[in-house]
Amino acid sequence: MLDIAKLAGQLPGISQHLQKEALASRHRIEQAEIIQQQACIKQQQLIENLDNWRDRLLFAVATPVEPLDSCIDIPAPPYSHSVFASDGSQISPSHHEIVYCYLINVGRVMLHYGQSLHPLLDSLPEVFYQEKDLYISKQWGIRLDEWMGYRRAVSEAEILAEMACQWVLPPGSHTNIPNLAMVDGSLIYWFLYDLPLDAREQILTPILASWEQLKTTKIPFMGYVSASRSVEGINFLRLQSCPYESPNCVVNCSDLEKYPCQKIDPLRDATFWSHRLQPGQRSPLYRSGLKVLELYDESQRIYFCYVHVGSEVARVEIPAWVAEDSTLLNQSLSIMLGQVHKGYGYPVALAESHNQAVVRGSDRARFFALLEQQLVRTGIKNVGISYKEARKRGSVA
Repeated sequence: MLDIAKLAGQLPGISQHLQKEALASRHRIEQAEIIQQQACIKQQQLIENLDNWRDRLLFAVATPVEPLDSCIDIPAPPYSHSVFASDGSQISPSHHEIVYCYLINVGRVMLHYGQSLHPLLDSLPEVFYQEKDLYISKQWGIRLDEWMGYRRAVSEAEILAEMACQWVLPPGSHTNIPNLAMVDGSLIYWFLYDLPLDAREQILTPILASWEQLKTTKIPFMGYVSASRSVEGINFLRLQSCPYESPNCVVNCSDLEKYPCQKIDPLRDATFWSHRLQPGQRSPLYRSGLKVLELYDESQRIYFCYVHVGSEVARVEIPAWVAEDSTLLNQSLSIMLGQVHKGYGYPVALAESHNQAVVRGSDRARFFALLEQQLVRTGIKNVGISYKEARKRGSVA
């Protein structure tokens, strides 16, 4: 039990710390604006330096593909359009439950505007209980709860592509209606880089196949990252701050605790752009430089920008084939911004897909109760939870 009286004495220290951090952050932003003005003049030269020395840098840097000082207005969404979204949740496995298994529940949402059509809001649950599902990750040294999260990413991508393409593809249907597929979070699955090859193929291959299905059907898709902590964009300014003739970190700075180019560290991209953008504007596009993207198909490499949606500055990620098509890019961003306004600060399709997917405590209890009934019905005896679990649930404390 949490002792609130003892906790209250620690809170003033937190507020004082945050006040100091706010002042320091403001100073870093002022410095970053000065460095950005200098970088704008030498942008092409800095990009060439980045291309030539990327493999010698000790930090991740994104490449701007538009002028660094761009603050671009996003157009209004089209009157008629459709939005598709998916999000997932799960019931984790436990040795204390009646059966060692796990469940992935993916919420899917399809919303139509200006078309007099009914929406789709539901979820698709799947139970994993076979030995190959529960123990396959052991051979790679991956914990089951981690593997379950990876499997959830696959299910979200596959269900999103299936739902969107089935809607758009039928003859005489909706190919001319602007649309957008959305997922909550990043499209850059950084965890893939450290996975063994066999494990990586089981996760990345079906995800890229689903993305390719969306591309073939010409359905743009994006990842919406709220409260982003990324510094990929701001790291480009470190090339301007580098005191050396060439940005060779391996030779010049590998033995230093703090690099001389870290003049504005730890400033985040979203914090910087929150002081540059007006509501309804976006930053320039960047091409992500994370190494894990070398595993992606060329047309699925990830670009991103920052958008002031009114309530916050969100990071929006899109594949290369969408970023390189200005019509699709503007259409996608306009629909996304419309979704945020309809959702009072967060895309309504993503919020609803989360609500469809989330598994609450009562849902978990009903799932295991239903499973227990099924086991008893089939004649399995001694069905029940462990004594530890029973004691915890019946605690008198």
